[in-house]
Amino acid sequence: MVNYIEASSAPSKNTGAIRLYGPEAFEGMRKACQVTARCLDELAAFVRPGVATDAIDRFVFEFGMDNGAIPATLNYRGYTKSTCTSINHVVCHGIPDAKPLREGDIVNIDVTYVVEGWHGDSSRMYPVGTIKRAAERLLEVTYESLLRGISAVRPGARTGAIGEAIQTYAEAERCSVVRDFCGHGVGALFHDSPNILHYGRANEGPELREGMIFTIEPMINLGRPHVKVLADGWTAVTRDRSLSAQYEHTVGVTADGCEIFTLSPGGLDRPGLPPLNR
Repeated sequence: MVNYIEASSAPSKNTGAIRLYGPEAFEGMRKACQVTARCLDELAAFVRPGVATDAIDRFVFEFGMDNGAIPATLNYRGYTKSTCTSINHVVCHGIPDAKPLREGDIVNIDVTYVVEGWHGDSSRMYPVGTIKRAAERLLEVTYESLLRGISAVRPGARTGAIGEAIQTYAEAERCSVVRDFCGHGVGALFHDSPNILHYGRANEGPELREGMIFTIEPMINLGRPHVKVLADGWTAVTRDRSLSAQYEHTVGVTADGCEIFTLSPGGLDRPGLPPLNR
């Protein structure tokens, strides 16, 4: 049985109950998420061949310090970096290091800032220089998958509707959906209930209610969906070494749909790709 709780009376840990937030929380999330979105905007001009992911990590840390924001990943469960940088066949949780990006790479940069107790969580894909058409198509399919998942969010729908919208589209485009990782509740906590699967059926999962806040972050592979985690305990890669991509937004359920808190203020939600004609 799914339990819902008013966030103002919820304990400061994930109990499995789904928090329902009010207007003040939505305002706090707007502030935190826009710091994250502005950082991701700034990175569009920073990501290029020859730049080490360690330099990206330093940029994220310094941007946070300059804007009154703390990187949520820093020292989280022993993780020592301010961001995750996942290149090519890395699905998620890639650890920044001294290795430089190369022409033709694709890299996901995942940033979460804590601002006045609120967590703003988002990630985008960045092409490094000129990329192959197959990689560009994967980015296009993954971003469209995210948009289709978001379009399914409304009160009375179930979380499975998000997964069904993503899975149906991605698989029709001959791509696969990673099952091992999912979106999650967010807000006062970094990771909270419910889990948001990126596959499934529309009549499955908890009912969406006004006030819920969570991430949608589909990981889409050009090859098969299977992944493995490397010996560092963090880095997840495709087992067949096919390319993987991910885009992520934080959304809040409203009376008639949802609000996307992490939209780019500069129109750079899919940097390096042509503008959408929607």
